[in-house]
Amino acid sequence: MYTDGKIYMGLADGERVYMQLNMSNRHGLIAGASGTGKTITMKAMAESFSDAGVPVFLCDVKGDVSGLAEVGVQSDGMEKRIDKFGIRDEFTYKAYPVCFWDIYQEGGHPVRATISDMGPDILARILNLTPAQEGVLNIIFKIADDRGLLLIDLKDLRTTINYVAEHKEDYVLTYGNMSTQSLGGIVRALLPLETQGGDLFFGEPELDIFDWIRTDVYGKGIVNVLNCVKLVQNPTLYASFLLWMMAELFERLPEAGDLEKPKLVFFFDEAHMLFSDAPKVLVQKIEQVVKLVRSKGVGIYFVTQSPGDIPDPVLAQLSNRVQHALRAYTPAEQKAVKVAAQSFRVNPKFKAEDVIMELGVGEALTSFLDENGVPTMAQRTSIICPQSLMGPAAETTRRSLMARDGMEKYDRYHDSNSAYEVLTDQIKQEKEEAQLAAEREQLEKDRAAYEAKKAKEEEALRKQQEKVREDALKRKEKEAAAAQKKKEQAAERRKNQIERQLINTGMQVVKRGLFKTLFR
Repeated sequence: MYTDGKIYMGLADGERVYMQLNMSNRHGLIAGASGTGKTITMKAMAESFSDAGVPVFLCDVKGDVSGLAEVGVQSDGMEKRIDKFGIRDEFTYKAYPVCFWDIYQEGGHPVRATISDMGPDILARILNLTPAQEGVLNIIFKIADDRGLLLIDLKDLRTTINYVAEHKEDYVLTYGNMSTQSLGGIVRALLPLETQGGDLFFGEPELDIFDWIRTDVYGKGIVNVLNCVKLVQNPTLYASFLLWMMAELFERLPEAGDLEKPKLVFFFDEAHMLFSDAPKVLVQKIEQVVKLVRSKGVGIYFVTQSPGDIPDPVLAQLSNRVQHALRAYTPAEQKAVKVAAQSFRVNPKFKAEDVIMELGVGEALTSFLDENGVPTMAQRTSIICPQSLMGPAAETTRRSLMARDGMEKYDRYHDSNSAYEVLTDQIKQEKEEAQLAAEREQLEKDRAAYEAKKAKEEEALRKQQEKVREDALKRKEKEAAAAQKKKEQAAERRKNQIERQLINTGMQVVKRGLFKTLFR
């Protein structure tokens, strides 16, 4: 509950326990076993920040955080708690200004980011790529940037990878070698992200982080509730979203220094998913963002079962602590309790390790920074009750708020002319040009074959004509020879005839001369 410029968190030994608003951007941790009251603590904090005019973002893992949008319900138990905390004159059941979001576009406005905005470094860490694969991914982003290809969604990235793989020989001298194994490894790493809903998360319109930094007409901070019931079942996408969001805040928000109150407060429920099996470089990136985003006026609160779920470098940055009960039935759990106890400033009145295991539901061991930034001693605190509904909001309430929260611009998906379209058109054009070239080549082959056939036929015709001419000439020569022979034969016969005639004439002359002689 927000009162007197501070956040009233509960009672410890009859004294009020406060969290200073101007120190709430020093980040925090809400930890505890299942069913010990972590969600109630998160809701109470979120309500207080909203009342203080601080926008809030929180993850609704079980679906019950949405109750912030509805007025709390009076009950005997609530009335007893109101009297217990001495807030009868201050407490009112009320609803808070809530804006619903959902990456899967089922229980809220879509949350989208672009591949280009995610960048190769974050994407490589999310996909857990090897150094060689990360280097190739950087080359792919560079090629896309140099060619003016927009990487908006996963199909843009996949198409670009396939295109580069097919034309990698053209890029080797300019960008370096890209092995087929590395390209294939990147494609394989994309599959889990894609099947978990990455095709919904990556796209346009991209979320403008400043749409989460809003207040309503009464000056209350808008509580942005992300429906994570389905999202937490897909850890790769959940980690992608959280890391992108922290990086986006760090890059886009200006330096603010120390403020009277934060610009924005984030609650990351099931925070262990962000760090589970995370490579060292990823943890270093988160640690860097957590360290530096404080100066941007942003507070980050991790909600998880055990402080051991958070890497030590990040845990060291979480100054405001709420530790609900932990159960220690195994050596590992006993060690976790001991670690959690050691993270608090010692209170001589009790042993923190024992108290953590004795806490009841709604109780917590707390330590917050005072006005000077010094951690207070650990206190066994009964956490104050929320003023909104302790349960999920009705679907009609959700739909009604979504219809009038001014964020309907995100409901309409926009498919830009990005790398997929450009490369698809280019590939289509290349195929058409290749087909045209093949057709031209075939046409040239057909024409050459036709001309060869025609030349062959013409040569055959020429030879045939020459043969005909030769045959005709031979026939003429033969006929001429025959005619000449016939002529010669006729002349011979005439000669012979003349000779016979001459002989006959001579004989007759002889005969007449003989007769004349005889008969003279």
